[in-house]
Amino acid sequence: MTTAWTAAHVAAIKHRPLPVPGLIGEAQARRILPDLLLWDMWPLQLPDGRIAPVNGGSLWMILAAPDHGDPVLRHFEARIRLFHLDAGGWHDLGDMLPRDLGDYEREWSGSAVLEDGSVTLYFTAAGYVDNPGGFQQRLVETRGTLQGDGRITGWSPVRECVVADGKIYLAADRHEGAPGTIKAFRDPAFFVDPVDGIRYLAFTATLAASSDAFNGAIGLARQGADGAWQLLDPIVHADTLNNELERAQILAHQGRYYVFWSTQRSVFAPDGPTGPTGFYGMVADCLSGPWTPLNGTGLVIANPDEEPMQAFSWFASAELLVCSFVDHWGLQGRDPATNAFVAAETFAGTPAPMAQIALDGGTSRIVETFAMDRLHAC
Repeated sequence: MTTAWTAAHVAAIKHRPLPVPGLIGEAQARRILPDLLLWDMWPLQLPDGRIAPVNGGSLWMILAAPDHGDPVLRHFEARIRLFHLDAGGWHDLGDMLPRDLGDYEREWSGSAVLEDGSVTLYFTAAGYVDNPGGFQQRLVETRGTLQGDGRITGWSPVRECVVADGKIYLAADRHEGAPGTIKAFRDPAFFVDPVDGIRYLAFTATLAASSDAFNGAIGLARQGADGAWQLLDPIVHADTLNNELERAQILAHQGRYYVFWSTQRSVFAPDGPTGPTGFYGMVADCLSGPWTPLNGTGLVIANPDEEPMQAFSWFASAELLVCSFVDHWGLQGRDPATNAFVAAETFAGTPAPMAQIALDGGTSRIVETFAMDRLHAC
């Protein structure tokens, strides 16, 4: 059963206090790699969604690109960078994948799972190496072996694992486009159902049957006994409301299922209500739904009104730890979309403070925020 995230849900946000984790300041916006922009991130996880312990810390995959003075350009050079995080902070392990694993040009967001020393990486293969600069998106996977120092070696050739059918899900096969307006078939996030052990991928999608320009959805695929992935109906859609339900993922918690996504104020339909740039979610008693928006609206974490773009691209672990990156901070009312200098000056491109959330049935709350290296402080 597909559940609609509706204008009524979003309209109710203005009547409630925003769940804001606090303002990001200069100390939180300091880059961990001065010459690289870092944004979408996710941890290496165990099959149950918990962060995998590795070498006294944890492994993190973060999209990275050189800083050319225009943060929009990062999307056209994105590669997955591997980091080890421990009590001493961040340790850069370099590019995660070699460059000869497939015919794609760039690497966009995904997820990774550790099982018996083997790492399966699901990610978005963006564009084609023989036709650079395109917005084509494919869901792909590869496997490697975790080494004692945290590096991963022996990667298998990248293969397309879930293919858009053009009936339920629109294929994201257009070369031309612009961030925020392109159609989606990306961001694969694995999920293992604790009830029966069946494996799923949630992903950011676009409804194929919709004629509306704002037709975002959260897609789902189920893995069969033969390892092949079967497309299922979307979990959630935002037809006529929102174009992009990004970084879609599923968690199991206290006998319920939770689906989360990130979205930006700028990708809501202009003739309807808009929510803040933030982290949203729904809850259900079973994976097939129906799904109910958390807190009555779906909103779980919001950027504050005074700094509406300070963070983006939230991703939660089974411990209910939520990571994101520092986007445009310290704007003080300025608009990076209309001023290239402001865009470059305010884009941090570094991991944001982590949030700990709590879930109680259909409600959520922010418990605290903290620097990410505190994960391993003890």
